[in-house]
Amino acid sequence: MKVAFDNNLYLKIQREKIQERIAEFGDKLYLEFGGKLFDDFHAARVLPGFKPDSKLTMLKGLKDQAEIVIAVNTDNIMSNKVRGDLGITYQTEVERLIDAFKEADLYVSSVVLSFFKESPIVDQFIKKLENNDINVYRHYKINGYPQNIPLIVSEDGLGKNEYIKTTKPLVVVTAPGPGSGKMATCLSQLYHENKKGIRAGYAKYETFPVWNLPLKHPINLAYEAATLDLNDVNMIDPFHLEAYQKIAVNYNRDVEVFPLLKEIFSKIYGSSPYNSPTDMGVNMIGFAIKDDEGCKKAAYQEIIRRYYEAKKYNFLGRFPDEAVEKAELLMNQSGISTDNRKCIAACLKKRDSGASNCMALELPNKKIVTGKRSNLLSAPAALVLNALKSLAKINDDLDLITPSLIEPIKALKVDRLGNHNVFLHIDEVLLILSIQSLTNTLSELALKQLPKLKGCQAHSSVLLREVDLNACRKLGIDVTEEPVSLGKKLYIR
Repeated sequence: MKVAFDNNLYLKIQREKIQERIAEFGDKLYLEFGGKLFDDFHAARVLPGFKPDSKLTMLKGLKDQAEIVIAVNTDNIMSNKVRGDLGITYQTEVERLIDAFKEADLYVSSVVLSFFKESPIVDQFIKKLENNDINVYRHYKINGYPQNIPLIVSEDGLGKNEYIKTTKPLVVVTAPGPGSGKMATCLSQLYHENKKGIRAGYAKYETFPVWNLPLKHPINLAYEAATLDLNDVNMIDPFHLEAYQKIAVNYNRDVEVFPLLKEIFSKIYGSSPYNSPTDMGVNMIGFAIKDDEGCKKAAYQEIIRRYYEAKKYNFLGRFPDEAVEKAELLMNQSGISTDNRKCIAACLKKRDSGASNCMALELPNKKIVTGKRSNLLSAPAALVLNALKSLAKINDDLDLITPSLIEPIKALKVDRLGNHNVFLHIDEVLLILSIQSLTNTLSELALKQLPKLKGCQAHSSVLLREVDLNACRKLGIDVTEEPVSLGKKLYIR
């Protein structure tokens, strides 16, 4: 993808905006971070040039002022809810976040267990955190939240929650996923800080929808496609329009809850500092777009990708039929179809010619390469090898890895390790290439092409095994899959 977003400009103006908001309130700002604080691959896909860890980089510039509070819903811990893009549980994601923040020299002050309930798995999680010097606080469900404002703003509501001890002027409240209680955590702190005579404020940092882009801009439609499971709907912020006679885009959940939030703010502060949900935000991402057409093209690809994701999860029983229907509607609203993703037609053509398990990938030079499953390689592994050969201009008839080398590895997997999955996957063939590169110049040349796969679009005729999907993610290949099971097994290792 052609660079269409100025990441350096974004870091600069976003940091300035947050500092400006801190100054407005005086003592402390609670900043609710929506979306992913790092690993924001959705933003990187729809804004070519945006770096997935941009928000983390921006925070590092404020590290002397900032500390991190992570909120996680105990219901998600008890149900072992998994973060879909990484395939790990929410409690594991909390641990990963803590490690990543520490590596970035950012201070993680505490973890908040929202909707707290006693449970052995929750107790085990608390013990692990406390053994690693992480403070843990318990926040409780408030009956009637957010409608029952007299109860919410009382000692039996927000006052019942444990007060989180913070030391920095900027407190970033983030979470492993949606529904974690970030907003309630911020409101709880505002209530307690106000009782202690501390001037604390609240702001929200949601990357999408982009408030200063048109409602039906492809980037905003791509956000709707990315939140099919939440059923978010972009809409014109009616409160902003009434207060300022200016159009701004927000989403249904913030618009619906704003009158109640405004009243809660008034109860805590005496008056609300905000006239609209858009007022609460500090997002400056729309001002760093330098090539609108480039971003539109990237967003179109993301909408199609999310359509196939919806079909996949519907097939697996995770998404309802309505999610697929909405994804298709968003494609129609964008004026695109699956034909706009060239790798799909190439993959299906190869499948229809007899290769039932195959993949196709579009290279940066627009050339399409394909790969199919063989007796030795999975289709994704074959595809990556063929892509590397094409990029390195290696004769297609040459084997980068000789079959005689693969056979003993295959035998080890089956005979010694008891693996029913006999094919070599992407990570395994890349390891073999790395070993060969010590003595084989072609292998060395092929490995040098790996960075060129980042941002390439690929399509599979079947649902991929997690091992190959993870490898594609690490290589930066954006994959879509036909909702067709790999064989007849329900459980695939």
